Amino acid sequence: MATKKSKPIVATCWLAGCAGCHMSLLDIDERIVALSELVDFSVSPITDFKELPEVDIALIEGAVANEDNMEVLKDFRKKAKFLIAFGDCAIFGNLPAMRNAFTVKECLEEAFLDTESTVNPNGIIPTGEDVPKLLPKVLTVPQVVKTDYNLPGCPPDADAIWFLLTELLAGRVPEPTEIPYRDFKFD
Repeated sequence: MATKKSKPIVATCWLAGCAGCHMSLLDIDERIVALSELVDFSVSPITDFKELPEVDIALIEGAVANEDNMEVLKDFRKKAKFLIAFGDCAIFGNLPAMRNAFTVKECLEEAFLDTESTVNPNGIIPTGEDVPKLLPKVLTVPQVVKTDYNLPGCPPDADAIWFLLTELLAGRVPEPTEIPYRDFKFD
């Protein structure tokens, strides 16, 4: 008796971003049903997982802004056959990287002390194990780990997402992309 072949596993991750890339994934509309027949969806921003399983394709949205983002991204790289930097924040830093013009201290003071809407009479800036420590600078996904593909857009076009995923699933592996400025450092 033949055994049933398991479907490829797809996982998604949301680091420092706005969720627009995930919304664009949902914008493949009825094709999401066809995609769910081809793959098993595993980890996503709405699932609670304790340990990342081995996955075939990982879509990483957002830039790397804190130590938790860094840890999650490195774990995805270890466990994913194909890791895709998904959207402009992941590839270029985009809006999250605008914080790079300031120190971490300046950002925290602005967020928790200095805004007009802040009500913080004791002047407490949250710290501790429940609050991920901000990195000195926001990094892009390719600055932290090797990416197999970079799918640009803010957010990426739903048709481009569909094309890349279905090509990978069909075994027609597009040439991997490499960002020529992988070692670019934000000032």
